[in-house]
Amino acid sequence: MASWSDFAADDPRLADGIRLLMQQYGPGFGYLATVRADGGPRVHPVSPVITDEGLFCFVIDSPKRRDLERDGRYALHSFPPEESDDEAYVAGQASPVTDRARISRLADVGRASPDADWRLFEFTIDVAMLTRRDLGGLDVPGAPPRRPAVQVWLDPRASHGTRPDSATTPDPWPPARRAHVTAA
Repeated sequence: MASWSDFAADDPRLADGIRLLMQQYGPGFGYLATVRADGGPRVHPVSPVITDEGLFCFVIDSPKRRDLERDGRYALHSFPPEESDDEAYVAGQASPVTDRARISRLADVGRASPDADWRLFEFTIDVAMLTRRDLGGLDVPGAPPRRPAVQVWLDPRASHGTRPDSATTPDPWPPARRAHVTAA
């Protein structure tokens, strides 16, 4: 899995677009999906910290932290903007940060309270997606809906598996790192 820095170096425009949506209200704000012990999904609001060093999240003692400690798979989705339906999404693996100097530096950047029982996790990236929807013309009677512009980045080193509907059908995404597609 790629670090945020690796991803941003490979596709800086996409990384900037995702960062802008995640930080549109100042500090980072998004929804974190984790995997419960029974395999089901769990969703939580979080404040991700994006720096040149990586993508991080301070997580208090909670079900989401226990999920990440047990099974580090995650998905992080931006909070929707007020003026559009644009969205940003990253998914990959979360792992605890143990380096004290790094934790201290990021706690200062993320303004994490030293009084809280939190742990710092770094989120590596397997897939990143940015969807832009031009809502202009939606109020014109009879005008066809505009299709969203979707940009997808896949970590070329990651295994992207198979389609959910078939264990033998190869992954539908092209083998390239980036795919700029328009979805219906």
